[in-house]
Amino acid sequence: MKTSFGEFKILTIREHQTEETFDDSKKSLELWKKTVPKAEWFDQEKEAFVVFLLNARYKFKGMNLVSLGFLDQCIVHPREVFRPAILGAAHSIIIAHNHPSGNTTPSDADIRVTKELISASRVLKINILDHLIVGGVGESYCSLRELGYFY
Repeated sequence: MKTSFGEFKILTIREHQTEETFDDSKKSLELWKKTVPKAEWFDQEKEAFVVFLLNARYKFKGMNLVSLGFLDQCIVHPREVFRPAILGAAHSIIIAHNHPSGNTTPSDADIRVTKELISASRVLKINILDHLIVGGVGESYCSLRELGYFY
């Protein structure tokens, strides 16, 4: 079932039933692989920035495409990242985007956006568990939390 608000859609848990908890980067990568490449809007040649919504026990509630960009960039704003989290009553979120080149090294823009989103999350009291950068459709990944950008 998809709920929609104009062009805004949250893919709900009824479509992706799971009892798994998504509290580490490897599990988050598996969530990406199970959902994003199968989405009708996904294009392996473009950056896609998504937000995964989690409940208080870190179980998957839904996901939303925040931005579909170009080969090497997409536009991300905190308002668009947290809107589905607020509407979906998420306790926590995981943010993720792909680098079609396969190089998962975070750019200066990736780091800047992550820090901006962390600041916004503190005000909203919605935890960001991680920001993953996925190479291609999931062959490799980088966790900005594991790199220390969340501290």
